Amino acid sequence: MPPSTQDSKLEPELQLRLHDLMVKSRVLEETLISMTKSGDGYFWIGGPGEEAFNVPLGLLVDKGEGPAHDYLHLHYRSSAILVAMGAQMIDSIRQMRSVATDPYSGGRNFVNHFSVHAWNVVPVSPTIEVQYAMAPGTARVQKREGGTGITIVNGGDAGAAEGDFATCLNWSSRPGQELPVLILVDHNKYGISTPSTEQWHLQDISKRAEPFGIRRALVDGNDPEASWQALSEAMAYIRKERKPFCLQANVSRLYGHSSSSGAARVDERDCIAEWEGKLAARGLLSEERAKAVWEKYRQEAKAALAQVREEPFPPPEDIWSHVYAETDGSVGHAGRTTGERTEG
Repeated sequence: MPPSTQDSKLEPELQLRLHDLMVKSRVLEETLISMTKSGDGYFWIGGPGEEAFNVPLGLLVDKGEGPAHDYLHLHYRSSAILVAMGAQMIDSIRQMRSVATDPYSGGRNFVNHFSVHAWNVVPVSPTIEVQYAMAPGTARVQKREGGTGITIVNGGDAGAAEGDFATCLNWSSRPGQELPVLILVDHNKYGISTPSTEQWHLQDISKRAEPFGIRRALVDGNDPEASWQALSEAMAYIRKERKPFCLQANVSRLYGHSSSSGAARVDERDCIAEWEGKLAARGLLSEERAKAVWEKYRQEAKAALAQVREEPFPPPEDIWSHVYAETDGSVGHAGRTTGERTEG
């Protein structure tokens, strides 16, 4: 019997949307990598290979500002989450080139270090895994305010060895004071150049949540259907019970750690190639249509880079801008307000 379009629990339109956004995210990352080789950028670090998990996550986020919506404490492999939420390719290209039009940091931070006040995307830190210790803060506000907003925090398997991860587990699970936190571990089997087998006896790191009484699960992060289901169930539980959940996604790291290690393509599972094969077998995606999606985003990235090459770099005199909270109500970079700085 030939495959059916009903072989999935997801609607055909959603299956194709997942593919579209996964390709867009991959093309963006490959463009950023190429910029470091052409002199248009200085350092790349990102998440190609994690699209099958991060795109569903971005689509499932309750996007908005304030504790009624979800807060995101992310790390630098989260580009596909932002793309799925509606971020534009050109803005990541701006941050890679360090131009003043970069909406996330005004050209002052590494690429994939997002900050979007209007979407509750907390500024990404280059310091490894501190986001795990920060996440209970926004979750405490959400617990106090009520509603269904949750806090989402992600990081890698190597970073989960940091004390910040244990801090998150502890402060999210205190009896009678549990917090609505989705604690994610994106397990790509490496910490820079150290294999996880040399770091961990335990390869399902979500098991670390068990002594804290935190529900947990493990998912194949290269499968967008499995990821959608696991994330939907975890987020529904947190929204209803107002308690934490720990989810590990096993993902690929297709271009190594960063441009410092060469960013060469490696031989690991490619979630997009696998997904295209499934969609083709279901009669949803022809080879021609798949090629058209790739070409659409390659042309968008090419045009964006050409535009960004004409945009100015930040001037030395604004180096202290956007360091502190600012208060006059006018909108500046990344939705922050501009005006006199306050240090309190």
